Amino acid sequence: MSAVERLPKRYCSACGNVVWLRNFKPGPNGRPHARCPRCKSLERHRFLAVLVSSLKPAIGTVDVLLDVAPSPQTTEILASLRPGRHIGLDLGLDGRRVDVLASLTELPLADASVDLVFCYHVLEHIPDDRAAMREIARVLTPEGLALVQVPIRFGTVTDEDVDTTPEERKARFGQHDHVRWYGDDFEGRLQESGLTFQRVTPVEVLGADMCAWLRVEEDEPVWIVRRGSAMPARLLGETRLPGVMGALLGELTAERAARRAARAKVARLEARVGRSPLRRVVRRVKRIASTRRK
Repeated sequence: MSAVERLPKRYCSACGNVVWLRNFKPGPNGRPHARCPRCKSLERHRFLAVLVSSLKPAIGTVDVLLDVAPSPQTTEILASLRPGRHIGLDLGLDGRRVDVLASLTELPLADASVDLVFCYHVLEHIPDDRAAMREIARVLTPEGLALVQVPIRFGTVTDEDVDTTPEERKARFGQHDHVRWYGDDFEGRLQESGLTFQRVTPVEVLGADMCAWLRVEEDEPVWIVRRGSAMPARLLGETRLPGVMGALLGELTAERAARRAARAKVARLEARVGRSPLRRVVRRVKRIASTRRK
């Protein structure tokens, strides 16, 4: 166990609060310490907050932002980009508040009209996911980006069945409304649909200690996507975050260890004073003085 993992608190990058680890709530499927008790963010939201901040130079000015199946957590994080128009889009099956009721497979938007598409944990719900990917490619501006995340198992091929029962979907894909669990061919599907990408993971961007401090999954990938067939330069290069955060957390753990050592020393001194003959004499004098006053 690392020094960071022994710390009793964690930092939520989604809402900016330091929170007791014991107060984090379980996530979907019972993942321990997954949900921030303050803002309800999950691991992917906390990494998104860091990712958006790191990508701001590459994203640039956002005139139109398309937020597919928005949540309160993602809406708040993406608002930090100050888009000219922030369009929330969904089918409207679960009552979430959106601006446009539509499918990702048929976007009511003009070609090359969107600067940023946010699409987290959506494609696994859509029977024709390639149509959705092609729509993302169609609406992105030449310099636009999409942030995409899906449940994936590397080392396997995609397991999908759009016609099975909700019970079978839950058993095979983790949720009754999922139609697939992606495998290694996911990136090929992106390329076939006219998209190029850079895959990043939290541990690459933050380092292991910072992943523990933020309560994010080290190896949960995000795809930074652009339209076109030519592989783009790395949009998120090597950052100094792991080194900087490691130094800060090192100072934090050292300071905490020093405080614990100081408290232990005080406790030992108090115990020694309590056992000393002088302490017993003082107590006896106080009793005699109290008796005489009576």
